[in-house]
This record gives sequence, C-alpha cells and structure tokens, in this order.
Amino acid sequence: MDIRPNKSRCQTDYSNTFDDMQGLENMYSMIRIIGEGTYGIVWEGMRKDTGMMVALKKIRFDSDDILDEVGLPSTAIREIVLLRELKHNNIVGLLEVACTGMQLWLIFEYCETDLRRYLRLNRKKGISISQVKSLLYQLLSGLAYCHGRRILHRDLKPQNLLLSDSGNVLKIADFGLARSFTPPLKPNTHEVVTLWYRAPELLLGQRCYSCSVDIWSVGCIMIEMLSGKPVFPGDSEIDTLFYIFRLLGTPSETIWPGVSKLPCYKNVFPQWKVNPKLNLHSLLPNLDQIGIDLLLKFLQYSPQKRISAYEALHHAWFSTSE
Repeated sequence: MDIRPNKSRCQTDYSNTFDDMQGLENMYSMIRIIGEGTYGIVWEGMRKDTGMMVALKKIRFDSDDILDEVGLPSTAIREIVLLRELKHNNIVGLLEVACTGMQLWLIFEYCETDLRRYLRLNRKKGISISQVKSLLYQLLSGLAYCHGRRILHRDLKPQNLLLSDSGNVLKIADFGLARSFTPPLKPNTHEVVTLWYRAPELLLGQRCYSCSVDIWSVGCIMIEMLSGKPVFPGDSEIDTLFYIFRLLGTPSETIWPGVSKLPCYKNVFPQWKVNPKLNLHSLLPNLDQIGIDLLLKFLQYSPQKRISAYEALHHAWFSTSE
C-alpha cells in the first residue's frame, strides 16, 4: 500500500481526493478547532450525509520532519500506515484519508475529550478506583493488541488517550511516534515518549528497547489517574530521573543489572535509599496492596522484569471489587 502523494498533487489510494477544500466541506461540516499540535490542527466535524461526528486532522507541511521525496511528515505516513492495520475497540479508528490539492486530512472517529482534560475537569473530586480500573484495563487491552503485532506506541500520555461515553470508553490515539519491531532489536532514538512518561532506560540513553517502554508509561498514567497529577514532572531528563530516584530509590546493579553500563549513567548520582512500596502507599493511600503490587510491576527498573500488557490484564487487581 502506497500512501504517498506526488509532490505536484495527491494521487494515491485515498478514500477521497478533492481538487480543493470545497469538496471536503461539501462532505463534512467543520464545527470548531479542538486541538493543535506540532503536525496539524484538529477540528470537530460532522459528516453531512450521515450526521456522524468525526475529528478531522489537517496535516501541516511546514514541519522540519519532512520526507523530501514525498513531501509529507514521516509521522503522518507512520500514523496512516499503522492505523489502517490496527483495528481494536480501544484504538482510535481512522475512518478516512482525504486529500485536497496539497493538503492532507485524516478523519477519525470522534471522542469527546482526552484523559488529561478529563482529569483536570475532575481534579477536585477525583475519579473512583473502579473507573481507574476500567480505563486502565482498556488501555492495557489496546496496548496488548499493539504489542502482539510488534508495534510500540512510544508516546503514551494522558493527552493521547481519548475518552468517549462520558469518560467510560478509552481509545489510544496519536501513533505518530509508533514503530514496528522485530527481533533482534535494532537501535532507535532514545528521545521518544514525552519526558514525564519516559522510561528510565530511555532517560539513561538506551537505544535498544521494546514493549517495556510503553509499560513504564502505563505505570505513570495509573498514578496520575489515582492522584490527579503527574508523578515525575521533571523539566529536563536529569530532573525527571531524580524524581524517579526519589520515589523508587537510585537503581543499582543489584536491582537493575547493566544499569551502570548505560550511556548516561553517572557514578555520582545521588543515592536515594527508599522503600518503593511504602512511598507508593504514602502517595496513593486509597490504593490497596494488590494495586500497589501491579503498580510496582509497571515501574520495575529493569525492563526485562516489567510486566507485559497481556500479563497485566490478568493481574488480580482487576478481579477485586472496591
């Protein structure tokens, strides 16, 4: 499948190709802008013939991240290719790809909000343990599906988790940094995943990594859902590392074999000696010991010791009632 447009004009197997914006606007009503990021603007819209609500993402062409031979940001190409292959209830659906002259539009199923906005809206009262369980289970279900197909998301964070049905349905979105992988693992950039949700091996310069980097992000998101605020809000890589060390202790070769060989590891790191279980219990007093156990499995220092998404779905915490 070739999704790449000719530079003079988009000519490919898009669902729809229009000569100009009028063609797109004849099919969709543009209601309001609901998001804006590095690579595009997202509109809330409605398909006129069916009344179905959608989200329309207009891809920018002025980014530095351009594939010169095709004229598109590599993130857009990656997202289209992956989302056309990934079909799961907990992964946002790509309904259509449309081209209007030299503009590219991705049309997604509509979700009312994202997890970050939802947590902010409910900051005072918080969300219940049962809802955290439901949302976390859905996140793990979508992630297990991706990992089972050897796809890393590499940018899990509340902003990229969309919610619908009054916050009861979660869908993983924004696959612009995602990568497929096959053993043996090949070096990738370690500067992936938004800083606050980035695994310690990435912060320490590891370039060969796999599914465990997404699992660390899940642990950070779990804490944020329970506490209402980010757990490792560093303003730099070293600051984020020290947030992690203060909560979980400074890693050693005993608990994380090979850590001292990572490119950015320093023998002069401050040595925080703590009890992670007690720290997490103090941070999350409403989380029971079974929940703490799952969280510690997400936040294992050694990537090899981190629980998988599939294993986490079968953890006892999801079968206990609150």
